[in-house]
Amino acid sequence: MNDRYLSVDQVAELLGTTPRFPRRLIEERRIRYVKVGRHVRIPESAVEEFIRSRTVEPLRRPRPRYGRAA
Repeated sequence: MNDRYLSVDQVAELLGTTPRFPRRLIEERRIRYVKVGRHVRIPESAVEEFIRSRTVEPLRRPRPRYGRAA
């Protein structure tokens, strides 16, 4: 229970989006959330997990050994 629970507005601010985006994630069940009465809270670890799972690493292309032929 060391997890912080964030409101939809806090998650939106953290992600740099409008509150509509986290609400859509909740509606589509693409992120974990907790209902406390009529309030919806998202664990901070769920936000981190969501970001980590959608992070795209850059491709490392090997550099050619030789320069371009003229």
